[in-house]
Amino acid sequence: MGTLNEKKILLIISGGIAAYKILDLIRNLKKKNCEIKTILTESAKEFVTSLSIASLSQNKVYENKFDLNNEIEMDHIALSRWCDIILIAPTTANLISRLASGSADDFISTVISASNKDIFLVPAMNVEMWNNPATEENVKTLLKYKYKFIGPVVGDLACGEVGEGKMSSINEIENTLAHYFAKKNNSFSKLKAVVTAGPTREYLDPVRYLSNESSGKQGYEIAKKLFDSGFDTTLITGPTNLNYPENLKIIRVTSAQEMLEQCQNLFPIDIAVCAAAVVDFQPNYQSEKIKKEESSEYNFKLSKNVDILKHLSNHVKYRPKLVIGFAAETNNILENSLKKIKDKNCDWIIANDISDKSIGFNSDNNEVTIIYKNQQIEKISKAAKSEIASEIVNRIIKSLGTNNVRNIN
Repeated sequence: MGTLNEKKILLIISGGIAAYKILDLIRNLKKKNCEIKTILTESAKEFVTSLSIASLSQNKVYENKFDLNNEIEMDHIALSRWCDIILIAPTTANLISRLASGSADDFISTVISASNKDIFLVPAMNVEMWNNPATEENVKTLLKYKYKFIGPVVGDLACGEVGEGKMSSINEIENTLAHYFAKKNNSFSKLKAVVTAGPTREYLDPVRYLSNESSGKQGYEIAKKLFDSGFDTTLITGPTNLNYPENLKIIRVTSAQEMLEQCQNLFPIDIAVCAAAVVDFQPNYQSEKIKKEESSEYNFKLSKNVDILKHLSNHVKYRPKLVIGFAAETNNILENSLKKIKDKNCDWIIANDISDKSIGFNSDNNEVTIIYKNQQIEKISKAAKSEIASEIVNRIIKSLGTNNVRNIN
């Protein structure tokens, strides 16, 4: 039985060009046996009709105004008690502002103010509106009030500009809700997941080091999705500029050796996702700064660095049930990944082409190919790294089998 089965969702649709996409969301949620009641803002009615929503949801559609017949039953309270969650999609900058101010002067804001359920916001707006300092402050306020955000993501916007502000895909919204209910059901709370992310640094001397341009974004998003699904999750990260949520367990390291030791400290592990871009070589460390005046030519001795993925995959006593490695390749991606999965003895390799700057290091998007131990191959098309993470976590859950966990879909 899926975690979305028989869930009651109060869907609030606000105005914005992305509103038309919500019809697909309603259709998909109904297929998963969700019950949906909907409230439309006045501006939303410019993009979708009450008739189309009622036909798809097979339920009453409310408007953003107090109605005498409705308020006989005090619907602004009854609706918030009836549902399991409130989902506002799309969420405009204006509605974010009103929620942050605590406004309760119309039907929607009163329903939200009276709610005792978790509220999910799915922002959709122009990039400059999203980056506006007032919006940023409003988002911080809503996060402090425990609102949950799905997106936005970087992409092509309806206005023709490109940037962060695009509404998350319908698939990502569904996945996020499924992960949320999986966590509520304690489906995976006894399973320990460890994710490595970011680059490592291997120092030549006190100020110089070998490293790479990994941002840590993909590993972070996987850890976040595992945590959001209820796994006992720890993220071990090399140096990055990311802001991490307070409730996710974070261990910060610098070198590959430190990362390995922290993995070992967490044994036993059920799931290991080795997404870190570990430096392959370890230089002979000089305790004093190398003086550039001493020579016009330098030779450095490099030795092979610790192999965290191989160590975990071949651990006799504490090998995780599922070990996933990443392969950041520039050519012969499939050939190199098939070789890597055999050499490392891991269960999956997730490969991506880092020569493509739109999906490589420091980008917000990714496109990956999953190679399984049985040599089956599956491609996940280009999407935001958060959405790629959702797809990976869905496959992790599926791979664990129905004997251990419930299927989130």
